[in-house]
Amino acid sequence: MNVENVRQQFPILHQEVNGHPLVYLDSAATSQKPLQVIEAVEDYYKRYNSNVHRGVHTLGSLATDGYEGAREKVRKFIHAKSMEEIIFTRGTTTSINLVAQSYGEANLGPNDEIVITPMEHHSNIIPWQQLAKTTGATLKYIPLQKNGTIDLKDVEETVTENTKIVSVMHVSNVLGTINPIKEIAEVAHKHNAVIVVDGAQAVPHMKVDVQELNADFYAFSGHKMCGPTGIGVLYGKKKWLKKMEPIEFGGEMIDFVGLYESTWKELPWKFEGGTPIIAGAIGLGAAIDFLEEIGLDNVEKHEKKLVAYAMSQLSEIDGVTMYGPGPDERAGVLTFNCEDVHPHDVATVLDAEGVAVRAGHHCAQPLMKELGVNSTARASFYLYNTEEEVDAFVKALIKTKEYFGDVFG
Repeated sequence: MNVENVRQQFPILHQEVNGHPLVYLDSAATSQKPLQVIEAVEDYYKRYNSNVHRGVHTLGSLATDGYEGAREKVRKFIHAKSMEEIIFTRGTTTSINLVAQSYGEANLGPNDEIVITPMEHHSNIIPWQQLAKTTGATLKYIPLQKNGTIDLKDVEETVTENTKIVSVMHVSNVLGTINPIKEIAEVAHKHNAVIVVDGAQAVPHMKVDVQELNADFYAFSGHKMCGPTGIGVLYGKKKWLKKMEPIEFGGEMIDFVGLYESTWKELPWKFEGGTPIIAGAIGLGAAIDFLEEIGLDNVEKHEKKLVAYAMSQLSEIDGVTMYGPGPDERAGVLTFNCEDVHPHDVATVLDAEGVAVRAGHHCAQPLMKELGVNSTARASFYLYNTEEEVDAFVKALIKTKEYFGDVFG
């Protein structure tokens, strides 16, 4: 993979911020968009903007072909069996809420259990908290190891015959931990539970095969994988989706409407009420084309190289604490703190040097408590980042430490 050629496809990267070349290290929050994605969305609005499925005119047919063509691209990308198993949503959060409200409320009761981990993003905690309140089910947590990984023995001890749902993130947005989804799925299925996977930080960065993982549900977002904001995916095994009821009602998702009774369309459309996110889906399809041209193996290899290099550099700086496993066990996410410097101050000074990182609790407050901190700073790497940018980041971080050492030392 030629990173310089890749970078040429991202117009936003070629600018200065506060008098310095932009170093964008916040792709775990949202990735930047290549020209072919921007142009695909622009082409839809310029040339064939129309609603889908309903019209027989030329523009309507082109829009429908673009929208459903994107669904087929998603299917192939994650190796689902059927297009019926691909539901377009607003993003990972909406996808998980759909499972919790539709599958969860219909299948859980007071004696049942929901199992998750303390490393989860809030969007994979709160829906299950609410489901537990609604159904009387018990919410349980698989404990974390000190290095931020999951031990399968703990999974086996936590999941019981009463467990109905196990929901785990594939890759941690804070620790970078890559969880053993296939093995966790085996434990869940042994106890007749379904497994829900938050794949928001995995699908953009590595090959994902939902059949090999044996995931019952798998959720991810377009904006983290070079696609537009406002579009996401819920994959679900057909056997579950066919039994589930929609949670949004209105146009597009109906088959027949009478005065007092209505029936729903077949899969996948019964879960896509209202005018769908047409431009977003077409942009997501273009993002998949872009990533497949580069190759996810190349993306993963590049990110692992960058995060290993960054971790080796940060380990040489006194007073810097890094969180999570070693570089061989993580994706391209590096979360850290500088002694006696608040993460927001770190991010502010880095921004003055043109380096964009994230600071805060990263929508993972239970994990922050587990780590014994209130917040952290986070640098996240993607296919367009370089070792020279890591050097600029490290240089800016050293400058940050020196600045606060001079002020408060």
